[in-house]
Amino acid sequence: MIPSVLPTYNRAPLHFVKGEGAWLTEADGRRFLDLGSGIAVNALGHAHPALVKALTDQAQNLWHVSNLYQIPQQQALADKLVEHTFADTVFFTNSGTEACELAVKMARKHFYDKGQPERVEIITFDGSFHGRSSAGIAAAGSEKMVKGFGPLLPGFVHLTFGDLDGVTNAITDRTAAILIEPVQGEGGIRPVPDAELKALRQICDEHGLLLILDEVQCGMGRTGRLFAHEWAGITPDIMMVAKGIGGGFPLGAVLATEEAASGMTAGTHGSTYGGNPLGCAVGCAVMDHVSDPAFLAEVNRKAALLRQRLEGLVAAHPEVFEEVRGSGLMLGLKCKASNLDVVKAGYDNLVITVPAADNVIRLLPPLTLTEDDIAEAFTRLDATARQVEAT
Repeated sequence: MIPSVLPTYNRAPLHFVKGEGAWLTEADGRRFLDLGSGIAVNALGHAHPALVKALTDQAQNLWHVSNLYQIPQQQALADKLVEHTFADTVFFTNSGTEACELAVKMARKHFYDKGQPERVEIITFDGSFHGRSSAGIAAAGSEKMVKGFGPLLPGFVHLTFGDLDGVTNAITDRTAAILIEPVQGEGGIRPVPDAELKALRQICDEHGLLLILDEVQCGMGRTGRLFAHEWAGITPDIMMVAKGIGGGFPLGAVLATEEAASGMTAGTHGSTYGGNPLGCAVGCAVMDHVSDPAFLAEVNRKAALLRQRLEGLVAAHPEVFEEVRGSGLMLGLKCKASNLDVVKAGYDNLVITVPAADNVIRLLPPLTLTEDDIAEAFTRLDATARQVEAT
């Protein structure tokens, strides 16, 4: 008999009832160190006082009115994002998946309105993850994502990750945009080198294409800059944001330049819940913290400490781990043992990690992780590795 919750997840037998900072409490009272942050969502940790206050204050006044009316909290968050990024305009969604849908629509509508309706193709890369909507799975193109869900949405050209020559060769008079994650998350914590991001920006400029960045997982301070593309010194035309922007509240956004968004006029897109007062009140509180240069400096300092400890962990357990990958507090441990076995052993040692492709475990701790948390992370991951070695 099918369970009442559709069984599309292989869920761990854990029932968390409370969270504080980087810690989760299970129903039986055990305390787990959370190095997953709900898959890079709880950017400021669990139950951050500023987020609790923002949500509570707003909940006592107004939850929802719809986008038929002005929403002051939405305007405030849009203004903050425009102030701190390349963007001229912002549309709010409820998730990264919804952000992907709009990014695709925006790129195609841009060229339609310029009198080039044939320019609908978007170049993407293997190992990518852009959500589980029809556009998202078609953009990723992997068998795992698309099998059984045809016919697929057309208009995506899939290339090998890191193949710059392939990008140039794939461009035709039907090409509209290039879509890429500056750091692949689900794909195994694979950063795109700065030189390659710069080259992609140059290719887009030379061929009149739009550059779409998916910073759903790597954005909002996760790599030590507000957005990961800043390390390469480039800007996109369109950017997808979600996860950390709401600090745990469902929230996403599409950021764009005025030129890229020029086709999105009244009636071309909408959302019932997107940009509601609750979500945007929390998003404003998140932005106030994550956009602070002093906060980002601390993220980089702690990221260096954590990476140093992880390098030592790899050296101490060469039969379990191969290397450390990633940037900032978006890190991965490439495993020699089964990454799923490592994640499961972590549960026994009261530490949460997240599996990814390429036999990697992801470490996506809250950006508020403390030095004591980092020391405890090493202790628990070391015990996890020893357990895997013993099996």
